[in-house]
Amino acid sequence: MDGLSKIKELIKPLLAQEDIELYDVSWQQEGKNRILQVAIMRKDGSMDIDTCAAMSEKISEKLDEVDMIASEYFLEVCSPGAERELKDETQIRDALDEYVYVKLKNPKAGMDAVKGYLRAYENGDITMEYMDKAVKKKITIDGDNIALIRLSVKI
Repeated sequence: MDGLSKIKELIKPLLAQEDIELYDVSWQQEGKNRILQVAIMRKDGSMDIDTCAAMSEKISEKLDEVDMIASEYFLEVCSPGAERELKDETQIRDALDEYVYVKLKNPKAGMDAVKGYLRAYENGDITMEYMDKAVKKKITIDGDNIALIRLSVKI
């Protein structure tokens, strides 16, 4: 188990006590500063700054208690954002019927990206419903052709 996996397993119980889900844990570098970024959200996808601050305190205390990170770092607890990337199968399934943006590795139907509603996820492939001019269309995209999939804010 690598360092990030150990950190995830350490903080998941703290979050579960508050009915909060762990979205992602990653190391970021800003100049000379090493930052442990912990993205959290409620089951409905929302998050607020007060909850982030409270969870930051709890996570910081737990990390200090077990002292598993040898080098100096800053802890940042945040929301994954309204246009968060969908990084795994669970996150993609949770986004069914949501408005998403998909960047393709290879163009399909003359498009290198698609914005629309995620309607199905099966065996790694996705089906989307999107508008082309004033016509509603569907497209199925092979999972191997997805470079990026994220939630999108519809304007």
